[in-house]
Amino acid sequence: MYIEASSRYEALNEHTFNPHTAPHALHTGDRNPGGPYPTRLPHPPETLFLPRRATLPPIGSSATGPLNSQQLQNFARDGFLFEPDFLSDAEVTHFQSVLKELLETPAFRGREFAITEPGSNAIRSLFGVHFLSDAFMALARDERLVSRAEQLLGGESYIHQSRINYKPGFEGKGFNWHSDFETWHAEDGMPEMRAVSASIILTDNHAFNGPLMLVPGSHQVFVPCMGETPADNYKQSLKKQELGTPSPQALQTLIERRGIQAPTGRAGGLLLFDCNTLHGSNANMSPDPRSNVFFVYNRRDNVCREPYAAPRRRPEFLAHHPDKVWSPTL
Repeated sequence: MYIEASSRYEALNEHTFNPHTAPHALHTGDRNPGGPYPTRLPHPPETLFLPRRATLPPIGSSATGPLNSQQLQNFARDGFLFEPDFLSDAEVTHFQSVLKELLETPAFRGREFAITEPGSNAIRSLFGVHFLSDAFMALARDERLVSRAEQLLGGESYIHQSRINYKPGFEGKGFNWHSDFETWHAEDGMPEMRAVSASIILTDNHAFNGPLMLVPGSHQVFVPCMGETPADNYKQSLKKQELGTPSPQALQTLIERRGIQAPTGRAGGLLLFDCNTLHGSNANMSPDPRSNVFFVYNRRDNVCREPYAAPRRRPEFLAHHPDKVWSPTL
């Protein structure tokens, strides 16, 4: 079952995490002038955290969108929000069929946008799914999703990235702790934390098949990471991410503050999470496969530029442009 992140927060009677007074926090004026969020550093950073420069998503009223005021407050505090039964059973069955068809498409095998597990040919992630499937394009544009994303972002959005993550039973590997924004900033040139991910679970997610885990409140700070980005780093990182992962010290500090949450439940649930919320997942230790479809909504005034910490931009299947159609080369 899903345990709301506020339970630990309220049990400890804590105040909202303040990045400016947190241990090892660096004040804005001390930042590296090379970028707003310096990362992929050649030497250990002098601080574990940087305060988030962009303002947190605006807390509106229920009149501005489908999320009520309590949901908006929970998202602003925790950096994520889970809605069980977002899709109907009929919709889940339909999208499960679409997912199966995509995973079994022979023409996708061996293509850059189809990422396989380390050491096998099993597909781990399939990118650009809203361009590969009319059904997923319709879902990405579904007003139920778009209205939630734009209510959280406080502005008009476009799809920065879409993907399926699939973990077959007993074989699906985990994903190391990371902030999506760290990668999108360093390697795609996303300027600010003005994107939100919508993840819909298409198979039942439980404690044993590697559900997504998140660190509540971690979206309020930026964690600089070690290691300079080599050319075409995505070819390795999408199989197993080693660069762009937080230090154990930073993770321990944040987790001791608010713990870890893993939203689980039956297929059809929706997880909305901030682009900077630290998350990861374990390997699938069960016979049950786990699959999710992700749509990343980025504000239109936050379009990616040149990468901040990489030699060149990643391919377009990883970072789409507004109003531009991506088509795979098969």
